[in-house]
Amino acid sequence: PGGTLIVNEDAFTAANLRKAGYAENPLEDGSVDDYQVFKVKMTTLTTRATEGIEGLKPAEAQRTKNLFALGLISWMYGRPKKETISWLESKFAKRPAILAGNIAAFKAGYNFGDTTEIAATPVEVAPAPLDAGEYRNINGANALAMGLIAASVRSGLQLFFATYPITPASELLHHLARHNRFGVRTVQAEDEIAAANMALGASFGGKLGVTATSGPGMDLKSETIALAVATELPLVIIDVQRAGPSTGLPTKTEQSDLLMAIHGRHGESPLPVIAPSTPSDCFDAAVEAARIAVRYRTPVILLSDTFLANSSEPWRLPDIEQLPEIDPDFATGPNAGDEFMPYLRNQHGARPWAIPGTPGLQHRLGGLEKEHGSGKVSYSPENHALMTKLRAEKLEKLAEELPPLTVDADDGAKLLVLGWGSTSGVIGAAARRVRGRGIPVATAHLRHVEPMPTNTGEVVRGFDKVLVPEVNTGQLLSLVRDKFLVDAVGYNKVEGLPILAEELEQAILDTLGES
Repeated sequence: PGGTLIVNEDAFTAANLRKAGYAENPLEDGSVDDYQVFKVKMTTLTTRATEGIEGLKPAEAQRTKNLFALGLISWMYGRPKKETISWLESKFAKRPAILAGNIAAFKAGYNFGDTTEIAATPVEVAPAPLDAGEYRNINGANALAMGLIAASVRSGLQLFFATYPITPASELLHHLARHNRFGVRTVQAEDEIAAANMALGASFGGKLGVTATSGPGMDLKSETIALAVATELPLVIIDVQRAGPSTGLPTKTEQSDLLMAIHGRHGESPLPVIAPSTPSDCFDAAVEAARIAVRYRTPVILLSDTFLANSSEPWRLPDIEQLPEIDPDFATGPNAGDEFMPYLRNQHGARPWAIPGTPGLQHRLGGLEKEHGSGKVSYSPENHALMTKLRAEKLEKLAEELPPLTVDADDGAKLLVLGWGSTSGVIGAAARRVRGRGIPVATAHLRHVEPMPTNTGEVVRGFDKVLVPEVNTGQLLSLVRDKFLVDAVGYNKVEGLPILAEELEQAILDTLGES
């Protein structure tokens, strides 16, 4: 209520109302009285605007009414015409009739608003306060692809991407397949298991091995991911989460793979888990996932989701030279006198990465437990306990280098709203709404969910109440309660839809007892 509705009055016919299940016309029965309603005969006006355009079929002319609506909205909100027309000219350059129809409809909508002054007070939208630089509009899937390519460039490693088509992760393959000029190699494998094995094999061969999937595919890849933990090879696994379980809602969003990413393998199989917060952050998260995988010789899971993959925002093109350096630090010779010890470790807890065929660096590799140092197959109880400890210590060493969890807090805030992944935007929006009521609130957001920054416990214990909003039934909530013994509460939504700002605002007020 209180919003604006712009409706195509021509579409509210008796037949259409029956199809939609309406007994009465909602424009006439008071259903929308709480809204500012602008009724426009869009179909009629669009047909009139596109008459006489050579080669434009009647059905195609009808479809341009969305551009009429865009033109009207552009006038109402003071948006320039030039950029939209330029985009149309690029999009439909090879279809001149469609181009002419869309431009005619767009201009007709803009001029209709201008001549009728349908809105008494047009809204002027100021330019966004962006830092200086060159920008592109980017969605989460494209940003992940660009980030992987950037990681390949910064590391000097050829990017090898193997996947099996699955909604909503398939777009990554589509993006990366266009960039073989950067040396990218893509494979559409016969199944999820083969894709994961190919990517791990590429890592064994000295490439940047990456695979991507969604929830059901993660189930199938789990054994290979555990093999990557055991062999201690770099591997990046991207999980674009969707609503489940099973096939579930393949085109809808959810954050329900968090616990699977952290714990969903047999044995003690620790690995880092990263969750980008915005479409543009997907770029940086992909670079970071590759950097961590290479430095610590470990598989890394990156948790995106359908909402992030399909959302878009302005993205400032980065200076590639300012991105973190990724040093593969390949083994080149013996590391223990005249011997090569494939399971000796450096300061990061990482073993040497020896490319097959390097003279003198022959060694055993596989899923059987290896002896610390020599890499020989070992059934020793003491050695297994040691190797389990050493693999876990990689995450402890990683946690020490992570930036601390930052808090955006008002003076006197008693409630912390803690999120992860794609809830970043709605948490910020809801907090601004609550602050607009004069109520202090604090927010924090986790990009690194395993391991968490070392100050996370201190942060969550510093507030009287902690609210954890998630698009699942409370997975981060359970981790926070288990790890830090705080009486956190959750706000959870599992409808295949993202959380709305007004929903989270109400949850914050309810938690504070301010309803």
